[in-house]
Order: sequence, then C-alpha cells, then structure tokens
Amino acid sequence: MDLAALQSLLGALPGTRVACVGDLMVDRFVYGAVTRVSPEAPIPVLARSHELKMLGGAGNVARNVAALGGSVALVGLVGGDGEGHEASRLVGEEEPAIEGYLVTDADRPTTLKTRFVSSGQQLLRVDLEESRPVTGEVEQRVIRTLRDAARGAGVIMISDYGKGVVTDGVIAAALEAAAETGAMLIVDSKARSFARYGEVDLVKPNAAELSYATELPTETDEQIEVAIARALELWATKGVLVTRAAKGVSLGLRGQPVRHFRTTAREVFDASGAGDTALAALGLALAANASLDDAIAFAQLSSGVAVGKAGTATVGPDELIEAVLSAHTAQAEGKVATAQRMVEEVARWRAQGLRIGFTNGCFDILHRGHVAYLAQARSWCDRLIVGVNSDASVRALKGEGRPVNDLESRALVLAGLRSVDLVAPFDEATPIKLIEAARPDVLVKGADYSEDQVVGGAEVKSWGGIVRLADIVDGQSTTAAIARMALKEAKG
Repeated sequence: MDLAALQSLLGALPGTRVACVGDLMVDRFVYGAVTRVSPEAPIPVLARSHELKMLGGAGNVARNVAALGGSVALVGLVGGDGEGHEASRLVGEEEPAIEGYLVTDADRPTTLKTRFVSSGQQLLRVDLEESRPVTGEVEQRVIRTLRDAARGAGVIMISDYGKGVVTDGVIAAALEAAAETGAMLIVDSKARSFARYGEVDLVKPNAAELSYATELPTETDEQIEVAIARALELWATKGVLVTRAAKGVSLGLRGQPVRHFRTTAREVFDASGAGDTALAALGLALAANASLDDAIAFAQLSSGVAVGKAGTATVGPDELIEAVLSAHTAQAEGKVATAQRMVEEVARWRAQGLRIGFTNGCFDILHRGHVAYLAQARSWCDRLIVGVNSDASVRALKGEGRPVNDLESRALVLAGLRSVDLVAPFDEATPIKLIEAARPDVLVKGADYSEDQVVGGAEVKSWGGIVRLADIVDGQSTTAAIARMALKEAKG
C-alpha cells in the first residue's frame, strides 16, 4: 500500500463503525528479571517487577479497531468474577471507542491468560478458562445483544477462539443481522472446520488451519490454490482469505482464480495477537468502503507492524505511516544497483518476456520535467533502467559547484519514483558501457536531441532495438532552477 492510498484510507476511518462478537479474554503480562535458578527444582525464579492487563481475544480485535480510529461494538461474555469486572472496567474506562455489549455468566470464569515475561522472552503461560458452549438464557442474551450491537455496523466480525461463545445460534444471529443491515460478515476462527459458519462473506484461516480442515498441504502457491478450491467445495462461504506469515496472503472468491498478495518481510518480535490486528484492519477498512484489495493491503501492513511489538499490541495510524515510509526507503535502496547486478536483473526480466528500457542523465535537482520525462519513458517499456552520472562525471560535464546533490541522494530520489525500476550509476562521460551491458529494447533521450545524437543509439538499433525521444517540459531544467535560486538570493 502506497502512502497516498494509506492516508486516504486513514482519513475515512474515524466514525466508521463495526461490530465484533466472540471470545473475550483478559491478557495479563507479569514482567520481571530472572537472575537465578530455584533450589527447589531446575526452573528459573522470576523476580516480579510489574504487570499489565489488557483485553485479549475478541477484545484485542476491538482494541485494534479503536486504535486505528474506528468505533466498535464489542459483544462478549465475562464471568461474575474479579476478571469479569476488570474486563468491564477496561472497556468502560480505558477504551472509550469501544462500546461494551458484555453478557455475564456467573457460572463460568472470565477467560484469563497470564504470561510471565523476562528480557522480552515468555517463560510460561497459564490459562484459566472454560470452553463449554453457552446455552439456555445466557446464549439468548448473547444473541439479543448481538442484534442490538450490529445496528449501524458496516462489518460484523466473528472472533472464534473456541471458548464457547460462538454457538450455532450466535452464528445464525450474525448471519441474520448481516442480511438485515447489509453488513459484511467476516470470520476468524480456531475451529477445525469452517463449514458451520454458513454463507459468510469471508473466512480467514491461516495456512495450517486450512491444511487441517481440507487435509491438503498448503506450503506452495499451487498447493494453496488446490486447498482453497477444496475449501470452497466444503464450505458455504463466499470467499477464503488465507494468512501465510512471511509468504503473504492468498484470496479465493467463488468463480474467480486465487490471487496471492505478497508482504514485506519484517522482524518478528512477538506474534501474539497479530491475527486480531489483521482482522480489525480488514473489517474496518471494508466498513469504510475500501476495495477488498486495499483492505487486504491495509491488514497486511497493520499485522506486519504488530508483530514487531511486544504483547497483544495495538497499531496506530502514525505507526502505519512510518512503516510505509520506511519500506519505501528500503525499496528505493534496493533499486540502486551496480552494473553487474543490472545485468543479472535484466536477464531475469528477459526470462519473463519483459521489454527493457534505458535512459540516463545527471538528475541533479529533480523537478517536474524529470518526473514527466521518466513517466513517458516508462510507458514505452515494461522495466526502465536509469543510468545516473557519478559526482565526478557530473563535475566534468557541468563544472565546479556541481552536482548540487551527491550521487547517493540523486540515486535514491530517482529510485523512489514508481516509473523507475533500476538505477545504475556510471563514472564515465557517457553511459555507453551500461547500454552495451543492458542491451535495452528501447533507448530514451529527451526531444532536445536528434536521434543521431543519442549516445548508444546505433548500438541499440544494431540488436533490433529502437530509440525514442521523450517530450521536454518547457522552462524546466536543473540549470534554470539553480539560476532562479541564485536570483532570489541576490534579491535578498
């Protein structure tokens, strides 16, 4: 997802309302230091320093919706115990963007997951829970509450951790509410089969869950495609969205080929709750009328940031913008190549049947004329290589005082443009060595040259390529820009 699309989507999220029903938990993190082994048994002794409590499970989905700027009606079940009161307090006091629709069952405990952590490493997790399905009057209260909570929601999300809240009756109520309101219905579940959810819009298993449910392997793209096809035979869902960790996600919709969405690799600090973050971002984006592709990209970005944080963490808009900017910088750096790597990239592109273009210049102060020129050059090919003069080469051509910007700065700015696929610096007066190494199909130069003046033109034609002259924007040049700046400084 590029920055403009992200900012547009983030601007649409405030005021967007979703509903989430599922297994509400309290996540408790006990932090401390381990400095010795117990004399009683070969186990570490944790010297407790502090602890934190936060909403987990369906509650973590709601927290992430709120952190992204949306509002959420949270339908969940708590016990008549201290942790149930704590969950109600967390919703009411610490999460004002979450509307709590909590049902109390005095006969069961609130699900509590306690994690003991030292130096960023989980040592032990202790779960207090009861997984029997809710029945009778408690189930009916959940159903009535769900119907109230779904009013005005653009998307209803089911977060089923298998702790008993998401019964067949609750699923039927969610389907009815979605049909009545026009909301999309998305399911994220730890169940071994997704058949019980009926004709929902999307189910979101991970690759292992899909493999278990279909009894098929899910390692490669091809295996995922076969497994999704099988899932759509077994389940009534309209679509399957499979999360595949570092391999991205894969989407299968009825009557359409499976599509794969790659993701930027990120360092994983703690994967706790990353699926909740993805569900929250996906549902909220769709409720804000984003396209499915944009919603998937938003979910990938959000969960990618979440895994770099400790605990069941939420993700905010500023962090997403920072992540996109960082990824863009890294992507730009990856486009700057030596002559040898350029040759390797060209070989890979040719194997894919792609048309290679080449142009060159100093690109000292990038201006709108350059941007238009490079965009036109890219329209004539599938991949565009830009040869850029080294600092010494620019100085030899333009004289002392040039370049204004050094090679690294110029190369990275060029690489940041969507129209540029590779930047290759050269130290000579002309790029002829690069041209002969790349053997482009299209050689592009500005229309201020004639075709017979273009360096490398004869060589490109000799192997069957062509020379194209791109339009020049009047009044736009680095020399003119420097002259204007000098004039302004002189005027004070």
